Amino acid sequence: MAEYDYDLFTIGAGSGGVRASRVSAAHGAKVAVAEEYRVGGTCVIRGCVPKKMLVYGAHFAEDLEDCQKFGWTVENPTFDWVKLRDNVLGDVDRLNGLYKDTLENHGVEIIHQRARITGDHEITLADGTAITARHILIATGARPHVPQCPGNEYGITSNEAFHLDKLPERILIAGGGYIANEFAGIFNELGTHVTIVNRSDTLLRQYDEQVRDRLLQISMMKGIDFKFHAEFKEIEKTDAGCLRVSMTNHDDIEVDCVMFATGRVPNTEGLGLEQVGVELGDKGEVKVDRFSKTSVDYIYAVGDVTDRIQLTPVAIREGQAFADTVFGNEPTSVSYDHVPSAVFSHPPIAAVGMTEGEARNSLGTVKVYTSDFRPMKNVVAGRNERGLYKLVCDGENGRIVGVHMIGPDAPEIMQAAAVAVKAGLTKQDFDNTVAIHPTMAEELVLMR
Repeated sequence: MAEYDYDLFTIGAGSGGVRASRVSAAHGAKVAVAEEYRVGGTCVIRGCVPKKMLVYGAHFAEDLEDCQKFGWTVENPTFDWVKLRDNVLGDVDRLNGLYKDTLENHGVEIIHQRARITGDHEITLADGTAITARHILIATGARPHVPQCPGNEYGITSNEAFHLDKLPERILIAGGGYIANEFAGIFNELGTHVTIVNRSDTLLRQYDEQVRDRLLQISMMKGIDFKFHAEFKEIEKTDAGCLRVSMTNHDDIEVDCVMFATGRVPNTEGLGLEQVGVELGDKGEVKVDRFSKTSVDYIYAVGDVTDRIQLTPVAIREGQAFADTVFGNEPTSVSYDHVPSAVFSHPPIAAVGMTEGEARNSLGTVKVYTSDFRPMKNVVAGRNERGLYKLVCDGENGRIVGVHMIGPDAPEIMQAAAVAVKAGLTKQDFDNTVAIHPTMAEELVLMR
């Protein structure tokens, strides 16, 4: 058997790459991981973790207003963006250190260089060092997509949003997905005037229609503007230092910041994949089988760089399954059925399983149950904002095939509900469960 420098060489130290490397090493493999930036990947460094911290910070804007109805007096509250930004980035530094410690404590060598595949079982580092590995794992993630238009260099993406020197007074956010809606909620709560520009007329197209319509309604009520069927023509910098944006079907708009949230592109350029025969998809994604193996027998890929679900917990599952399959002698694949997800908008959305439309197209006979209510806290606070919970059931046997929610703490509640859907529980099982009162979650077991 040929000798190699490493049993596994991982390119990219994000959530999937770190899990795969750590578990492979625990199985006894000699592992190295190359990361040209920081350990932790999109989620920890420039994605879901710091974003959620900004969401928490933004929520205080409404809490400070609502608390007065609960008897609290808060004199002249002020907000310091730089303080929030620096505290968030400080915690990112802490997490980056923890991820590095985790790898090193398991004997994984971290190489802080860019790496590319240059031959059969061969990787070359940026400094010219050539390394061989029995197996290679691609875990380089994805990056924000920037639309092509004159002046697009004046815009930012979610990467730069965490590092702004100050809050813009007016921001235009391009896109209709979860990143656009999450940052729209953050900036709006912190006092920025937000305009969302979307090339279609649909927000969050993968979510249930009733739930996404409710978010649109609430967002407009909160003061967020929407411009649909709009595509960029040009972005110009004015003499006053503002940005003038021209688009189709709408008048020009002047803002202080343009943020692109128009999807993500797999990071496969410059890795040498095509040269060794790794098959890529139309968008540059690495094509893999159910065991994360590419078209080249010894090269695997996990996470956002592939053509599967772009979620951190999914990448972690894929990394674990890869390590168990290749080094643990336990062939394991990941199930992509009933994967729960959330949008940390204001208020948040959470979902698992089929939407009502998908269920009707797939099952034919469907029963739908909804609860449309105003959370108790909103009633006392005088906030006219309603939550919506929805159960989608197979009409033949009552099995719950989808749960959809918008309202405070919806993602926290959904995690438990997702277990029930994954387990194949029925509406009757929910009905048989005693409610916890008074809670919002009890609505899930009280629908009739």
